[in-house]
Amino acid sequence: MCGIAGWIDWKKDLTLEGDVLESMREVLAHRGPDDSGSWISPTAALLHRRLTVIDPEGGRQPMVRQRGGDSCVIVYNGELYNTEELRRELVSRGHRFKSYSDTEVLLVSYLEWGEHCVERLNGIFAFAVWDEERRSLFMARDFLGVKPLFYTQRGSGFLFGSELKALLANPLVAPEIDAQGLAEVFVMGPARTPGLGVFRGVHELRPGWCLTHDSRGSRTRQFWRLESYPHPDSLEKTTGRVRELIQDAVERQLVADVPVCALLSGGLDSSAITAFASLEFRRGGQGTLRTFSVDYVDNSRYFRPNQFQPNSDTVYIDQMTRGFDTSHKNIVFDTPELVESLGTALRSRDLPGMVDIDSSLYLFCREIKREATVALSGESADEVFGGYPWFFRPEDVSSDTFPWIRMVSERAGLLSPDLVGMIRPEQYVRKRYLEALEEVPRLPGEDPGEARMREMLYLNLTRFMPILLDRKDRMSMAVGLEVRVPFCDHRLVQYVWNIPWSMKTVDQREKGIMRRALRDTLPQEIVERRKSPYPKTHNPSYLKAVQDQMQEVLDDPSSPLLPLIDQRAVREVVRSGAAGFDPAWFSQLLGGAQYLAYLLQVDTWLREYRVRIV
Repeated sequence: MCGIAGWIDWKKDLTLEGDVLESMREVLAHRGPDDSGSWISPTAALLHRRLTVIDPEGGRQPMVRQRGGDSCVIVYNGELYNTEELRRELVSRGHRFKSYSDTEVLLVSYLEWGEHCVERLNGIFAFAVWDEERRSLFMARDFLGVKPLFYTQRGSGFLFGSELKALLANPLVAPEIDAQGLAEVFVMGPARTPGLGVFRGVHELRPGWCLTHDSRGSRTRQFWRLESYPHPDSLEKTTGRVRELIQDAVERQLVADVPVCALLSGGLDSSAITAFASLEFRRGGQGTLRTFSVDYVDNSRYFRPNQFQPNSDTVYIDQMTRGFDTSHKNIVFDTPELVESLGTALRSRDLPGMVDIDSSLYLFCREIKREATVALSGESADEVFGGYPWFFRPEDVSSDTFPWIRMVSERAGLLSPDLVGMIRPEQYVRKRYLEALEEVPRLPGEDPGEARMREMLYLNLTRFMPILLDRKDRMSMAVGLEVRVPFCDHRLVQYVWNIPWSMKTVDQREKGIMRRALRDTLPQEIVERRKSPYPKTHNPSYLKAVQDQMQEVLDDPSSPLLPLIDQRAVREVVRSGAAGFDPAWFSQLLGGAQYLAYLLQVDTWLREYRVRIV
């Protein structure tokens, strides 16, 4: 994995902008601690920070290849999982390779097929190719949006980067936010509307889209989307196909020249990945698979089962590590570390996020990085197969809004009247919800109940899943750890998309078809385990810590947060410990303590990024 950035400008001479270009590149050093590179012409500059995973010598970037008398230059963040298939086809078409890196395969694929090369890829990617002769930039982002890519137009300049900080490192991009950006932070947050970069005039290339920029401007095109059609396969055939696709995705994603591990919570998703990875390690003579889990000091003392977290992970982790003979390490954090890392998590995202859920993942990845460079994670299975509680609660299915964005009116009551008037919270959520429904690829003649579940799945895949993918990318890449997500294999996602809901929930279980597919692979206790999300701290010392810090913000007249909130109302929330926001004001993980921490992150963001409201 890597960090990429670039600047195309039709009026400036970019060879004279060395200091700015270096700043844009070096703010991404955490994404690529192993190497750096730049390619600069008067009109175009492509910048790269590298995390070496495959072909240390042959994969250096920016990479340049000739096509006749034309030069094409690529910067690329990601991994291709069908590199060898592509290489064989390209060799059959007369191409020759100087390395075994996927970067060269991707660049040669572009030389052979142009912008349609993206339709042949299997992987996670965000890349940009500059064609010197045509004076044209082509960018693309992977099918599900695992890898990030932001861009903006500023006068004659077009800027792009893996993270917002790369754009903000250029003086052309001011940290300004308007009503739309404020609504994203205070209403949608920590979610984000697809395509929006929150800062004024900043966009994110949407998953499955590509962009061409030349002297005529920028044009975007969707190269991949979910397609709806009747599911022809029997239950038995579907079960076998699901297992085959999961196993193939895991095995493809084990390829690396550096140590690979798996994240293991003892849940169905991470256990499936651990099982297939461990079995492949044995077949390939790669030794013992390393696995990692996360917990918190005194969590066993304070944990209480609830509708969102029915049980703890420990006993299931132990069963998996014994059964698949992995080398396991449980990493434990304490409250002070979580609180201290809230700022680091914010700076890694460049926006307020999932607070201690982010900071714990950052700390977790930091420890894993000491022993591995690549990790496989079970992210996204619940969006793909429909595993969240809101898929099964009638009030959520019929609620006609995003089921993870809760207590909108209560949260609006804590904002200043001026801000509420500017962003109109309930209307903003409604507008974004209706936009999402308009995108759903319908299946004509589908049963109304099945059609509604198709809507729910689409909302989760395109509006909720990006929150978790953003989190996983930023927190892992903040420490130079590459995390791969097999459940985001677009072949698997497309196949499961058309499995009827009645078959997805076979045996009257959430993710029933997935459980059936894994019966012969996992222990029965794991197959039958109810969903339990990423573990969070239940230690009351965390709530006390964020209460104290939020009180300090309220008592600080220089705080940029104060004009945006109803201070009296927020003081009461702090005094009560935000009890009214439990168990979850957002998704299934963010409760009262996390609401106060979110406000803390907003305050820190406004200060450190010197955000100006316009």
